[in-house]
Amino acid sequence: MSEFGEDLKKERESRKITLASIAEATKISSRHLTALEQSRFDDLPGGVFNKGIVRSYAQMVGLNPEKWVVRYVAAYECSGQMKDDDISWTAFAENVGRSRPKAEARPAVRLKWAGVTALVVVLAALGWLAWNFLSMKLAA
Repeated sequence: MSEFGEDLKKERESRKITLASIAEATKISSRHLTALEQSRFDDLPGGVFNKGIVRSYAQMVGLNPEKWVVRYVAAYECSGQMKDDDISWTAFAENVGRSRPKAEARPAVRLKWAGVTALVVVLAALGWLAWNFLSMKLAA
């Protein structure tokens, strides 16, 4: 077992958390969680799923998920178990993240307030129409 898996298992055991409780909460197979702790990366589903498994495991144990994903990737690359399709999936996922435009908060906030303003105007108009209609009915 490599250092990554051993460290992960020690962290879990030090917090007295069982693999079964992690499997139940995350819906990740205990077979995959055991493979992760034993650094048997070939037994994991592969691709981008492995990072998700590491991230979920770390969150359940109370660890920093991003730190452990970085450690996982380094351990996986050093293990010699990495497959060609895993490398291409990793590169693909990283490129998608880099190529997406950064979300700006201002346009979303403007749209939100524009919607609220439009709703207030529509409600005010409906209220005015209802008041006029009722006052005409009562006058007649």
